[in-house]
Amino acid sequence: MTEAANAWTEERLEQLRKLWDEGLSISQIGNALGVSRNAIAGKAHRMGLPKRPSPISKSATEAKKPAKAKPPAEPVNLPLRLELRKLSWSRSKCCWPTGDPKKTGFSFCGGPIVPGKPYCLAHCEEAYTTSRDSR
Repeated sequence: MTEAANAWTEERLEQLRKLWDEGLSISQIGNALGVSRNAIAGKAHRMGLPKRPSPISKSATEAKKPAKAKPPAEPVNLPLRLELRKLSWSRSKCCWPTGDPKKTGFSFCGGPIVPGKPYCLAHCEEAYTTSRDSR
């Protein structure tokens, strides 16, 4: 680049303004005028041209688009690891399993627990049996 190429004449400033208004990127304008993108950015700032939305920032482009996102339909039979994510776990609720853990609809009892045990009273009676009870 020669010094003449770096001189900002009225004609070149007008060309910069025109290309800016057309929406060309800073790099494209720099290539068209034969200067660096930094020279274009600095000159555009000094000329008071409107700022460009960041190509990295999605918020500027998302603000222009209306939100049409629909929640994805849930599959009927999720893999076990995904099905288990939907369950709510709590140490204060009965964790007696209900249903087949390999099928949709598997859950836990969820009743209030007996202090010191992981199950509700009814499930404690079923879980904690001794051989004497069965005689």
